[in-house]
Amino acid sequence: MGQGFAAPAGAKLRSMLRILAVSTLSIGLAACGIPRGAAIVSEVTSGTESADFVVYPVTRTFLPQVSEWPVTGESSSTWLGYSTGPQDRVIQPGDTLSITIWDASDRSLLSTPGSPATPLGDLRVSSGGSVFVPYAGNIQVAGNTPQAARLIVERAVEDLVPSAQVQLSMVEGSANTASVVSGAARPGRYPLPDRSFTVLDLIAEAGGVSPVFENPTVKLHRGREYYSISASTLYENPTRDVPIRPGDQVFVEEDSRFFISLGASGREEVHPFTKDDISAAEAMAIAGGVQDTRGDPGGILVLREYPVSAIAPGVSGPQKQRVVFSIDLTSADGLFSARKFRVNSEDLIYVTEAPVTGAQTIANLVGTGFGLVNSAGNL
Repeated sequence: MGQGFAAPAGAKLRSMLRILAVSTLSIGLAACGIPRGAAIVSEVTSGTESADFVVYPVTRTFLPQVSEWPVTGESSSTWLGYSTGPQDRVIQPGDTLSITIWDASDRSLLSTPGSPATPLGDLRVSSGGSVFVPYAGNIQVAGNTPQAARLIVERAVEDLVPSAQVQLSMVEGSANTASVVSGAARPGRYPLPDRSFTVLDLIAEAGGVSPVFENPTVKLHRGREYYSISASTLYENPTRDVPIRPGDQVFVEEDSRFFISLGASGREEVHPFTKDDISAAEAMAIAGGVQDTRGDPGGILVLREYPVSAIAPGVSGPQKQRVVFSIDLTSADGLFSARKFRVNSEDLIYVTEAPVTGAQTIANLVGTGFGLVNSAGNL
């Protein structure tokens, strides 16, 4: 009696398993149902003819063209050209001069018998650039070195004291100083010892650049203008280390530039620039490369948006504002070109998913379905 019920029960089980296998195959073959972490190249770049973006493959022949296009994602400030100045200090309004007039004459208007030296004390240079000397009046000294100002004072009093000799020293006022505002160990205002005192000299005087910065940028505020340059460039190129002028303000800050990595890259995150220029190959290394099981090394995309001015007539730039650069790391040309292609700040580096990933998923589902069918047949 028990054997009579076993056969129908086994047949029913085999039938249910076949239905399950067919259902598994049906679900697996519905490609739209396969979960993925990134798009494939054709999905991102499809419809370029009517889209508001253009795709440029990054190759050796394309690199000279793109190198002439505007740099995006960065401020337009530049750095100053190097210029030498007078090596000595220059007197400015607000400085304090200590003047002593020496006269050995018995009938001197300035000195007293037995005391050939006449100290005039500390004389503050007026806003107009002059100091007052008794019997000589206001003497213009601003814009001169201390040595030149000493000779000017001597000539001014020689009619009164023909044999006079002048001794002059100076202490810088606030107008003859420069400031380190941020990013150094000891921010503050510092006097300028001479006109060869440079930006790096001022930063060194303030204790050097803060070690917390990975890629520090030096910004100089002079008058109404702002200039910027990386600290590493100043270290490596002495001709870029310009002399400081009175009233300059120096800011040392972390480089604010960044790029983003998404898709099948090793890490999906925002990456700060670690040096002045970063190539696409370096950016991929920073982002952790391409995921071995998902990523498509032949489908590295760099998405960038240019300003309207970049596509104006007569300007060397892209055909459209929104641009997708395609890099193929499976070819020698693509690998070499990736080392030369510059990544701009705010670029999005998107690693697409390999098309074979979806095919493998379907194959696995088909294999699972056939395995269920064979299992059902063995029951």
